[in-house]
Amino acid sequence: MFQEELKQPVGRLQGIGPKTSAALSRIGIHSVSDILKYYPRSYENRLDEVDFTAAFKSSGQTIVNTSATVTAHEYFGWGKKQTLKILLNDNKGIPASLICFGRNFLAEKLKEGTSVLVFGTFSVRYNELQSTAFDFEIIPELFDITEKQLSARNISDSFGRILPVYPLTSGLTQKGLRKAVRNAVDQYGKFISTELPENFILSNGLMSKADAVEKIHFPERTEDTAKAELTLKYEELFHFQMAAARRALKRREAGRRSKTGINHPERNLHLKLIDSLPFSLTDGQNQAVDEILEDLDSERPMARLLQGDVGCGKTLVAFISALRCIEKGMQCAFMAPTELLARQHADNADRLLSPLGIRVALLSGSVKKDKRELLLKALTSGEVDLLIGTHALFGDDINFKKLGLAVIDEQQRFGVLQRTALSEKNTAADLLLMTATPIPRTLAMTVFGDMDVTTIKSMPPGRSPVETHLAALGREEKVYQFIKKQLSEGRQAYFVYPLISSSDKMELKDAESMFSSLKDEIFPEHRVELIHSRIDENEKKKIMDEFHTGDVQILVATSVVEVGVDVPNANCMVIEHAERFGLSALHQLRGRVGRGEHQSYAFLVYSPELTEAGTARLKVMKESTDGFLIAEEDLRIRGPGDLAGSAQSGFMPFTIADLNTDFDLLKKARVDVRKLMDTDPGLLQPQNSVLRKLFETCPPFSNMISGE
Repeated sequence: MFQEELKQPVGRLQGIGPKTSAALSRIGIHSVSDILKYYPRSYENRLDEVDFTAAFKSSGQTIVNTSATVTAHEYFGWGKKQTLKILLNDNKGIPASLICFGRNFLAEKLKEGTSVLVFGTFSVRYNELQSTAFDFEIIPELFDITEKQLSARNISDSFGRILPVYPLTSGLTQKGLRKAVRNAVDQYGKFISTELPENFILSNGLMSKADAVEKIHFPERTEDTAKAELTLKYEELFHFQMAAARRALKRREAGRRSKTGINHPERNLHLKLIDSLPFSLTDGQNQAVDEILEDLDSERPMARLLQGDVGCGKTLVAFISALRCIEKGMQCAFMAPTELLARQHADNADRLLSPLGIRVALLSGSVKKDKRELLLKALTSGEVDLLIGTHALFGDDINFKKLGLAVIDEQQRFGVLQRTALSEKNTAADLLLMTATPIPRTLAMTVFGDMDVTTIKSMPPGRSPVETHLAALGREEKVYQFIKKQLSEGRQAYFVYPLISSSDKMELKDAESMFSSLKDEIFPEHRVELIHSRIDENEKKKIMDEFHTGDVQILVATSVVEVGVDVPNANCMVIEHAERFGLSALHQLRGRVGRGEHQSYAFLVYSPELTEAGTARLKVMKESTDGFLIAEEDLRIRGPGDLAGSAQSGFMPFTIADLNTDFDLLKKARVDVRKLMDTDPGLLQPQNSVLRKLFETCPPFSNMISGE
């Protein structure tokens, strides 16, 4: 019942009319619950007094919070630009001035002799202490100005206390929003229940949920904000880890079934594939195959993350895994983030698996309606063993006869709910996620807490490390000359840019403009082609095929070539405005070269106006080709929140927690959830009333828990 009360429209609060409701809706506040979770971004401490003396002693700007008396008015400027200056002294007799730009009407409010409470940013200018950004409250005559701290709390809602500062939008003011939140807390605070186990509240020094919500908005002391923030962050992270535990339990429950079906006529298909290869698997690949096949043969549904550096052979491991699933009479879905990569996987699967009798199909958004219908009928009837595609595999009309394994390549490009949507095609299906962006161990253990992690660290023999060079913008000529020499020896090159077309907002080179320049001016004797996300898929495939065959020598692109493009003869990668790319993207792009017998090179062309973080990223790329070391540095430079969250839609939907600063707290929550599982596993059962209440009162994770 209490949840229904908190779902009341925000317009039910006193003082919120239609215009304010409309303004609140623009920042995502629709209900009472929404406004209670609209936490302050900072605070104004109007509790502790800071007088004019402190501001005089400072060499910069100082926040002043004191009482004072108006001593005189002055004006400066001429005509309509004449501006009021209010002179005042604090209770120690120290003078200061309020510069009232556009507020000359304050002369009537702040007359000479008026006692005021004043809060604002002051600095010394023109040999006097001044403020242009200030707030004030007139002190009634019955109060003694020397007892400001006592009187302020009694006479004002804006002084003598700590005030929250919220992000605003057009139509909202701090004063109005504070009043609305205050009304929400007063009217509906009694409906906020504590959702965490009591022993965790005590052991972690937390507040009740109702107290935390009130104190995060209206702290009485500065230490209140820290404790309230800790409580709300911990609760959010605890729910996140409980959701992971619930997903793991759901898979275990679904696993109480046999993973057998109508056996494929050929047994040990994966061994036939391995024997047909012109090379041996690396030690890392063999270990990954052993771990995955053990999972596939168990009754427990697999949930495994397979990570490895660019070019370590993960796709082959996935194909071997698919064969084990198919020979048991089940089907496999293989999802890639782009049609370009899906087509490449389909071509490789056809080349490697079709000779073994495996029926491979490709499904993407560009497949024509009539062909799509035929494919879907074949899928439903079981005539397709391995379906490869993009997000089109999420479609409601996609029905497998018996889905046994879902493989998701470059998993960081898909959100949790998207991954769940595919695995929900069969809740008992095994799940294999793959990423060529190595994930630091601490992050893998925490963010993927409900999954097993397999890491391939060894690389195929014979590959030389890519030589990486840095070049400042304006000095590209040497890079171009080097590329010309490589092209003359029969090699190929990539040129990558951060934008498709020119932008009025950013002075950056773009792919379309540079395509014309490279084709007509810099490399006129070579064939240059352009691909990016706006180009038709069939045209894109044609260009890529011609790049594979060597008919195209230079490929100009955006980060669309970041994943999956494999052309062994291409040994040069030029990334212009490299500072605009993250470390993982740079590493992925560099991984497009170094796949053949020739020495490969990467050139990172950067703007001389680098930030500290940008300099650190390029230095890491220059000094290392080890994806795992780069991942650890990325974690250090960017923080775990950016590394795991920003590129994963729907993956880190936190309201107040931030993995950049709260990573240790997330690990603490994980430990507590494990304790809970060990001491009382029954709490994870969905019928348990305590846990159901905890889950149902935990947006936005309820969708992940239910799998909806």
